[in-house]
Amino acid sequence: MDDSGLVERYLEHVRVEKRLAARTVELYALDLQKLAENAGKAGVALTQVHNAHVRRWVAQMHGGGRSGRGISLILSGWRGFYAWLGREGLVPSNPVQDVRAPRVAKPLPKALSVDEAVQLAQFCEDAADPWLEARDAAIVELLYGCGLRVGELVGLDGQASSAARGWIDLQAGEAHVLGKGSKWRMVPVGAKAIEALRHWLALRAGGPHADAAALFIGRNGTRLSAQAIWARLKRRSLQAGLATPVHPHMLRHSFASHVLQSSGDLRAVQELLGHANIGTTQVYTRLDFQHLAKAYDAAHPRAKRK
Repeated sequence: MDDSGLVERYLEHVRVEKRLAARTVELYALDLQKLAENAGKAGVALTQVHNAHVRRWVAQMHGGGRSGRGISLILSGWRGFYAWLGREGLVPSNPVQDVRAPRVAKPLPKALSVDEAVQLAQFCEDAADPWLEARDAAIVELLYGCGLRVGELVGLDGQASSAARGWIDLQAGEAHVLGKGSKWRMVPVGAKAIEALRHWLALRAGGPHADAAALFIGRNGTRLSAQAIWARLKRRSLQAGLATPVHPHMLRHSFASHVLQSSGDLRAVQELLGHANIGTTQVYTRLDFQHLAKAYDAAHPRAKRK
């Protein structure tokens, strides 16, 4: 069977037996067309392709500007094709098996500038619902002021107990949270966050479901979900006039970046974030350098490009 017949048989296999979506089958067809073109230029049949051929084609795609992610997806399609050929007894080994796409640089976490974070924290919605406003303001202050994960925030209870997954000690100015790996950590709570929390707790105590265990509740008295906080924060950030919708982890990134910019203490930021490995925290040094580079480009007379 010629190359085109093999490709058609494989596409029929993934369409009928694996029941892949029509769009996925179309993408596989495009990837295999590229494979057949490469094999044709090299003067080999698809069943004669070797590991060295595939590595050369990866290098050519990378040199031509294709992203590492794009190459990785193409290789995945080729790998599946040769795995099927192997099961059919048509190739002795998979020439794509140990070939990987060039590493993709991890994008920097998105963080707000200090001015944007303050703009969001100081925003007060002009609405006839002080209960909701106080709750959302306290959520923003805790996420940005303590660098909490959204899961840690929703796990907070109104007071310490044996069953609590976290709580705030307003007198001591401390948040006790249960983070990843079921590890407890203590984070300082700033004056603005304490002020916002006291306001929220006062309104919460006078409203319905005041005896609910969760610190942050909805109108029905149930603990707020992470999805609800995402939606409320997105809405609030757009109302505050920020150009980009804000999500909870962006406030955690902003917290880490701003503390590092002010203190230069990477170990302290690691402890505050609850990272087990400082390598995870080091991404914020790149954010910090990016901030310094922008300030340098804007301020230094010899840095400005024509």
